[in-house]
Amino acid sequence: MKYKVKDINRLVYPILLNYLLNSIFEILDQAIVGHYSSQSFALVGIASSMIYAVTGAFGIMSTVFNIIAAERKGKKDEAGFESVFAINKIDKPHANPEKIKETLAQMNYLVEEWGGKYQSQDISAKKGLGVPELMEKVLLEAEMLDLKANPNRNATGSIIESTLDKGRGYVATVLVSNGTLKVGDIVLAGTSYGRVKAMFNERNQRVAQAGPSEPVLILGLNGAPAAGDTFHVIETDQEAREIANKREQLQREQGLRTQKLLTLDEVGRRIALGNFQELNVIVKGDVDGSIEALSDSLIKLSTEQIQVNVIHKAVGQISESDVTLAAASDAIIIGFQVRPSASARKFAEQEGVDIRLYSVIYAAIEEVKAAMEGMLAPEVKEVVTATIEVREVFHITKVGTVAGAVVKEGKVKRSDKARLIRDGIVIFSGSINALKRFKDDVKEVGTNFECGISLVNYNDLKVGDMIETYEEVEVKQTL
Repeated sequence: MKYKVKDINRLVYPILLNYLLNSIFEILDQAIVGHYSSQSFALVGIASSMIYAVTGAFGIMSTVFNIIAAERKGKKDEAGFESVFAINKIDKPHANPEKIKETLAQMNYLVEEWGGKYQSQDISAKKGLGVPELMEKVLLEAEMLDLKANPNRNATGSIIESTLDKGRGYVATVLVSNGTLKVGDIVLAGTSYGRVKAMFNERNQRVAQAGPSEPVLILGLNGAPAAGDTFHVIETDQEAREIANKREQLQREQGLRTQKLLTLDEVGRRIALGNFQELNVIVKGDVDGSIEALSDSLIKLSTEQIQVNVIHKAVGQISESDVTLAAASDAIIIGFQVRPSASARKFAEQEGVDIRLYSVIYAAIEEVKAAMEGMLAPEVKEVVTATIEVREVFHITKVGTVAGAVVKEGKVKRSDKARLIRDGIVIFSGSINALKRFKDDVKEVGTNFECGISLVNYNDLKVGDMIETYEEVEVKQTL
């Protein structure tokens, strides 16, 4: 069978997991799925088995190893914890799967081809290469570990993705790991809850229920849960609401506790820097994964001089509460694939809150970067304009000492500043008092031309002295 898949995210769920049938893999709570750049990876974390889909064209990102370490923390490989590594993008011209395997080996993950115990498969999600073989290896792991689910119970599973649909409200793609999810069930996921109004399969066909290993799109939640959140079916709406409120309160308290407080050392560092600034940002978007990717990218723009703080991020349109928060914290609002409500737009104009709307992540990052560069104070640099040799010295009453000189290099301007250099040592720094050609005052004198020059509040000029003129230029700092 030929498998046609557009990207790695769609490979993992509608195709692969439907083939698992009753040999079920339990998705971990902290699984990270999709919404990274094409040069990154997609990952499905599984309790009894793991499928890691990493790109073969660009190598393994360090993040993948951090996740592997986090997922494996506290687990024992000997206790039935196996992995299948799917190396993607092998159709790329410069793909090097062997480099991936080498890097995995350095992390003590030796694949079977290299004499290890971990299975791997080179695949192309775009062209379908290696997908049937990957299916067989996953099913083999499931059979060896005797993984089974009970369909006759309340459903549990994981949130794959959540988004705000213009016509249907909040929708979430879920993967049922145990039990059977039915239309009318009350679902709790993270701080979001709601009664399932409708369900759709991967072919956008309406279904009444979804058993273990089936991915479905559900409608009816009051918010957008985060990707990786575990969902549970709750008996009553009141119970779901109470648990969601408690989680939200706990999340808020934890956020306050983990906020970086301004310590004495930090105050000293900012004073030393002098021009330390902060840029507060509120991120709103249509998809949870896009928001996370954009927020992480913005935070990584932080430098020693400017700190980027994402003070709030959520799925949904830009509301009046977002504008109020932005006004109170001097923040800008970045909307990704969303628009402000009419009341929010009007309120933002009244409060002077800047709302920026984007449909491309890179455009948002570049504009924020440009804004940060604008916040940096320009750096003042000295540019040497001319070198002048003193040939004769004249003492004029009521005027002072005037040097008869010749411009050896460059072009001296009347507005330039000057340094007097004698035997390689800077004797004096100041401004030019007068610049003449014969008896006429001039604005500038070029190379190999003679001139008369005097310095402000300095008369100790001697034959053989060198005068270096320069101008101060402001150079825009970049990140």
